[in-house]
Amino acid sequence: MENKSMSKELGILKGTTTVGVVCSDGVILATDTRATMGNFIASKHAKKVYQITNRLAMTIAGGVAVAQRVVEILKVNASLYELEKNRPMPVQSAARLVQTLLFSNREVGAPLPMQAIVGGHDETGPHVYNLDPYGSLTEEVMISTGSGSPYAYGVLEAQFKENSKVDEMLHVVVKAVDSAMKRDVASGDSFDVAVINGEGFRELPPEEKKQILNS
Repeated sequence: MENKSMSKELGILKGTTTVGVVCSDGVILATDTRATMGNFIASKHAKKVYQITNRLAMTIAGGVAVAQRVVEILKVNASLYELEKNRPMPVQSAARLVQTLLFSNREVGAPLPMQAIVGGHDETGPHVYNLDPYGSLTEEVMISTGSGSPYAYGVLEAQFKENSKVDEMLHVVVKAVDSAMKRDVASGDSFDVAVINGEGFRELPPEEKKQILNS
């Protein structure tokens, strides 16, 4: 009974568009802001990209409550890591922690209804990792998740170039999310963009996002 219920939840909580790309000087993470429950728009201002530390961030797609809990667990453990090791948590270590949470829940027969992108900048450079509900982990240079991802990929695969700078790829990422928002009914309303580089985490203000979108 529990597995059937979870399968149903995984089936309906499939909205969202999230994007993560690796540039030569940092990482860009972007999401739309629409939260859906089946055909119902639950929120037009949902937060889907979260700052974990000054050099680490995470996007979420799927069950909001579950994903927010995973975000909080990662935040606490990243802070503890920095206190114990006297250095920031590496991006791979953060992704491995989320992988462990997802994989261990699979072991009891009920995968968590969420997908995540963990991205950041550490002493080895910029990195982006993709995680699915079953705990599979892959490092990517360009990734999109959620129901709007096919439309985002249409832009990313045509215009994304490896080893480009953040400033060169911002308009591509914004265009990818905007394309998904225009064509996927479960994505829309607005979008958030965050940049993580050697200087830290920065979320773009509304004026800058509008300027990039209209350029």
